[in-house]
Amino acid sequence: MSNRLAALLANWFPEKDSCQWVLASIIETQRSSYRKAGAMMLINSVGKSYGLLSGGCLEADLKRQAQKCWQGKTNLTVCYDMQDDNDIAWQLGIGCGGLVNVLLQPINHANNYLDLLTLKSQLDNRSACFYHIDTFNRHAKNQVFSKYDSSLEPLVAIKPAPALVVFGGGIDAQPLVAIAHTLGWFICLVDSRTAYARSAYFKEADLVINQDYDELEQNLLLPKADAIVIMHHNVSLDARALQLVNRQTTLAAASYLGLLGPQHRTEKVLEKAQLLSTDLPCKLANPIGFDLGGELPESIALAVLSQAHAAIEQASGKSLGYFTSNIKQVVNHAD
Repeated sequence: MSNRLAALLANWFPEKDSCQWVLASIIETQRSSYRKAGAMMLINSVGKSYGLLSGGCLEADLKRQAQKCWQGKTNLTVCYDMQDDNDIAWQLGIGCGGLVNVLLQPINHANNYLDLLTLKSQLDNRSACFYHIDTFNRHAKNQVFSKYDSSLEPLVAIKPAPALVVFGGGIDAQPLVAIAHTLGWFICLVDSRTAYARSAYFKEADLVINQDYDELEQNLLLPKADAIVIMHHNVSLDARALQLVNRQTTLAAASYLGLLGPQHRTEKVLEKAQLLSTDLPCKLANPIGFDLGGELPESIALAVLSQAHAAIEQASGKSLGYFTSNIKQVVNHAD
């Protein structure tokens, strides 16, 4: 299951009144930590939780701490200090070396469900917003805002999941959709051919559009794309997709545009589309994806989505490095 906030709220919403719930939010970190301030998880009184604030190290203790919130009907702040060998975090064997402050807040009708209903509505509508976590009042008054307000801290920037638009519903698009679904992305699959892009073959896609490309420009369902992958294995269709990307405002805003196939083929696609690479709204990734090796569709899908992920997050895509320390244990022998 995705750990994105939209997925957590989707699991919480139908059960919001069937048991007690707590929102656990990281409000401060120092030094190394698995997740940073603003990360959230949901815990209920029947033993279920959604989301992660650590790699699974703190979650069991947070469930225990949540019981105190329900019993006292109030907020609770828990500090995990991985440098203090007397702290519970040290006893749990986390060893990250950082400090994490977590705020636990009961969620109920009396406190307007911490305004999580509004937050869910914003994410369902794929709208960005800001979420103020009230750390001062005993009875929390968390609230969603449409604009940033420097007087409200902590104020968490909330963004909808990245939207991936895939042009081409062939068999090799299936692992691409599957991996993007695991990432929690919104997936729109488009193909004008009636035998392709069938919902039965792409059950993990949020939206499947089987429509002629000349009509797509007027399709209001087409999402604002963060990443676009074109993979028809057909020069004419690839060209029409590039033309659509160049004309359609919701597609032109994408951070990533990739076209499957070698560069000599891409020259034919651009010629067919009567476009230059400089006409496109962003750099065209071609050959598509990172050089990860492997030739299977699953490997190609991983390489493509890795490159798209880096573009969306504005990351370099470079290796973070390899451990090079040569520290050796020194053994002192008694005389």
